[in-house]
Amino acid sequence: MKTLLIKTHEVWLETMMAAFMSQTNSRQTLYEFSDILWRHFTWIEHELIQSGDPYDYDRDTIPIKVTHLRDVLSNLSRRLSEIDLQLIVCTNRDLAHRISTDLRYIEGVISRMSNEVVTAFDASRTIDRIALTQEATDALTLFLFEESYKEYELIMIYNYLKAHSDDAFLNRIFQILIDESFFHLRSFGSMMAEMGILGVPRVIHKSLYQVESVEQFLRDGIEEEIAAKQQCLDLSAAVSKESKELAAFFDFINFQEDYHVSLMREALDHYAQMKA
Repeated sequence: MKTLLIKTHEVWLETMMAAFMSQTNSRQTLYEFSDILWRHFTWIEHELIQSGDPYDYDRDTIPIKVTHLRDVLSNLSRRLSEIDLQLIVCTNRDLAHRISTDLRYIEGVISRMSNEVVTAFDASRTIDRIALTQEATDALTLFLFEESYKEYELIMIYNYLKAHSDDAFLNRIFQILIDESFFHLRSFGSMMAEMGILGVPRVIHKSLYQVESVEQFLRDGIEEEIAAKQQCLDLSAAVSKESKELAAFFDFINFQEDYHVSLMREALDHYAQMKA
């Protein structure tokens, strides 16, 4: 089951990366499939928790640098078939049947997708045909690399905390933060693909999600969100002369971070009340 979790983790990420690469209607379909594979991941994780088996979020590196979408889609089809075969280890036969039928359908649809030339790795570093200054381009590049990893990290951390919590109040907050990070990750990933600098987030060390103190994690998280807000403001200012639309997007992300801080403060207050 632990191997099944790892392989599902990898294929979920690879499917999302494939969505970033696509420039046709296939992108939305691949996004939807990545959502399904993410649910598979959380369901398998739940089975591991129920059985008391220790696990972590370790995984192999995922090579995605291709020139044609067909290359990554063929690899995805192979991975999906391998996972289907590995489902024999899942003792929850209803879950195994659900995942298996999903995988077979997804594989069938992927096999019929049109091929595309992939420009997500051409290092053009241009977006929306906007003539950004070198300074603004460098700032945007650095921001996207840092923040795409951070959002992936937050998805995994909050998912781990939610999976190990029975507190409905906290789980509601964790789920909101997961959903928000998914939106940010997809937004930044799409921008990275357009700029030709797409990359898979690095593996997260287990010390980041197997936290000793959730309260301390939340306090540190508030400081990180405040720092991210400032990065958004700086980036908005850097690109505002060349693109009001791009500046408005980063202002939009900045204001969303305000609510994230508020949610984490709510979670901290909840912990304080539980101890009172």
